Amino acid sequence: MDSTDFRTGESGPEAVAQRNHAGPSPVRDVHSTGESGPEAVAQRNELRVAAVVPCHNEEASVAKVVSDLKAAVPGIVVYVYDNLSTDATVEKARAAGAIVRRELAKGKGNVVRRAFADIEADVYLMIDGDDTYEASAAPEMIETLVSGPFDHVLGVRRQDASGSAYRAGHETGNKVLNGVVGKVFGENVEDMLSGFRVFSRRFVKSFPAVSREFEIETELTVHSLHLRVPRTAVPVGFRDRPAGSESKLRTYHDGFKILALIFGLARHERPVAFYGLFGTLSWIISVVLTIPIIAEYYDSHTVPRFPTLFLAFTLLLIGVLAWTAGLILDGIRRSRHEAARLIYLRYAAPVAAIDPAPAAGEPQPDPVAGDIR
Repeated sequence: MDSTDFRTGESGPEAVAQRNHAGPSPVRDVHSTGESGPEAVAQRNELRVAAVVPCHNEEASVAKVVSDLKAAVPGIVVYVYDNLSTDATVEKARAAGAIVRRELAKGKGNVVRRAFADIEADVYLMIDGDDTYEASAAPEMIETLVSGPFDHVLGVRRQDASGSAYRAGHETGNKVLNGVVGKVFGENVEDMLSGFRVFSRRFVKSFPAVSREFEIETELTVHSLHLRVPRTAVPVGFRDRPAGSESKLRTYHDGFKILALIFGLARHERPVAFYGLFGTLSWIISVVLTIPIIAEYYDSHTVPRFPTLFLAFTLLLIGVLAWTAGLILDGIRRSRHEAARLIYLRYAAPVAAIDPAPAAGEPQPDPVAGDIR
């Protein structure tokens, strides 16, 4: 018999999580309570809340991350995804009460892709397993997502008093990348590389997740921008790694990968601007090369520089092709966005954010004329 058969009477954290995450969650009226804090989050969340903790050799910190999450959000189910660890990460996570799963394809992007596909929940929390983020911010982030309702709540990092949590060059690089994405996509981004985020189910299940490594944060940010989902940010504490823990980030290697991803996303998400830029540059160079040839032709009625003329016409043709490609790809982009939007609309907002029924005597919403409230 399959191990997930609920009739087996199995116990333990994984069996409980399977039962809790198997069916639809009940719809409750939560606007009438006016409560906040971890207990209110737990009550308002007869929502299923799942935490995804990607880990690679985090034995020094993973147990504390799991314990802090469980203390901050009662009832949360914590999934630690072990990504080829060679230390005691798995044992420490399991002892702390986490459900441990393994992803054999190396890279944080592969872990997130697998977790989003496998886990069924109403609210998803993603946090790194290195204990650099204050897990105590989780209730506020979940409450913000639910009460909005929002689909993406970003934890914007605020360093502790020591001011040494960022490695050399990382803070500057983060600001530069935020600015680049803001210019490309026309939206301000506060902390694109933050690894502490909360998502709705409809965000997660409409997210394609193609990145393999640390570019995943950039891809998550761009997905929320191009789909124009409701999103907001919450400040969260950010501190140094604990003793004995080493960062997996490679400053220049990962920075160039992120820039390459932004370049590729700009090509896919802004094809008219991307290809139009190259097309326009080709036209400008073509005109610059052609003007002297035309002037010489009017003076001598000869064209002595045929190679230059051929180059000018070739550049003119390349410009036309670039603009044509941009316009065609823009139509494809629009179709992709419409398809992604339709998938997104298949899922409801977090159920705790559903408006309560009107009280007796209140005007009822008219489904044709619109909500008159």
